Amino acid sequence: MLFLEEDEDLEILPFADRAEAGLMLAGKLAAYSGRHDVIVLGLPRGGVPVAVAVASALKLPFDVFVVTKLGTLWQQELAMGALAEGGVQVLDLSLAKLLAISEPEIQEVAAAGCKELESHVISYRGGRPPLDLKGRTVILVDDGIATGCSILAAIVATRRKGAARVVVAVPVAPAAGCSAIQMEADEFVSVEQPEMFLSVSQWYSDFAQVSADEVQRLLQKAETSVPRAA
Repeated sequence: MLFLEEDEDLEILPFADRAEAGLMLAGKLAAYSGRHDVIVLGLPRGGVPVAVAVASALKLPFDVFVVTKLGTLWQQELAMGALAEGGVQVLDLSLAKLLAISEPEIQEVAAAGCKELESHVISYRGGRPPLDLKGRTVILVDDGIATGCSILAAIVATRRKGAARVVVAVPVAPAAGCSAIQMEADEFVSVEQPEMFLSVSQWYSDFAQVSADEVQRLLQKAETSVPRAA
């Protein structure tokens, strides 16, 4: 459990798991329930179970929107950028400069990221054609925001695909540090925005890694329980 200062009696409960977080997030998105012009897109891998819960609760079409982080050569979990479907690349230039990452190193990581992205698109989408987002309101869902690179790449990519409105929805995000996302998205929705934010995982009792197989299983399950995007 997470607590505030010792002299405060308010207990902050983390989400049990991503599915519960998705249901709580759906409550914040009730205004979009049942609308024919809205589609929910989950960012793999952790955002997919959250998005499935949101889409199911709101009776909205659901699909995966593939993004992949660009980690540094020496620490893959430290994201210096992200790639998204449609050839979109977002880089944290200030971080790259701070870490003295050279242009050739960036190109090497980006090339590997492109191959990974293409592989995941084939794997997750299963041969289905690209999404038609023209004129739609898109709700981009992830399990939380740390650096924000993946979400920013997805915002740019969905706009290029013709989305009329982009809503970013996450269970938890830091109170500070999301200004770029709030500027780029038409709407930003979260269940929790704590002042003291160390990591996304601290807000979940169960934050087990979501495997590629689990993403595929959830997508297959959604075929029968959640309307698919046209």
